[in-house]
Amino acid sequence: MTVTNVTKDPEALTMVTTAEFTATPERVWRLWEDPAQLSRWWGPPAWPATFTKHDLRVGGRSAYHMTGPDGSESHGWWEVTEAEPPRRLAFRDGFANPDGSNNDELPGTESRITIEPIGDGRTRMSITSQFPSLEAMQQLVEMGMEEGLKEALGQIDGILAEDPA
Repeated sequence: MTVTNVTKDPEALTMVTTAEFTATPERVWRLWEDPAQLSRWWGPPAWPATFTKHDLRVGGRSAYHMTGPDGSESHGWWEVTEAEPPRRLAFRDGFANPDGSNNDELPGTESRITIEPIGDGRTRMSITSQFPSLEAMQQLVEMGMEEGLKEALGQIDGILAEDPA
């Protein structure tokens, strides 16, 4: 399986999800950089994502929605705070209303992605989600954040197999 570890630390208000891939860091970075590839894995299989805006420059904003099995949509946004291709990416991540405005009724997170070579043509990617409070962490985990992220990351190997370069 792609995901090798998930560690939740309620005291630090973090969840760290680690995955490993048979690919270079540059190839793994493209999974984030290319909105067509990102749309193929960001949502879990039952809730595929569609990115309608995607700008990975510092200060850039991305907008997306995930479509559920019943056709319902859940909207989200990112605001990029750090981008050092192909090694690091950080963004604020939140829910959005259908018109694209921030939905402040649900908590957001700060996400930090690190991509590092680990030898033998393999790369480790870690996603650290920082929550604003213990209540927010509990709410998002109860909403399925951990399982959804594991399922989403589980789709990456298939994308890499199609286009390994």
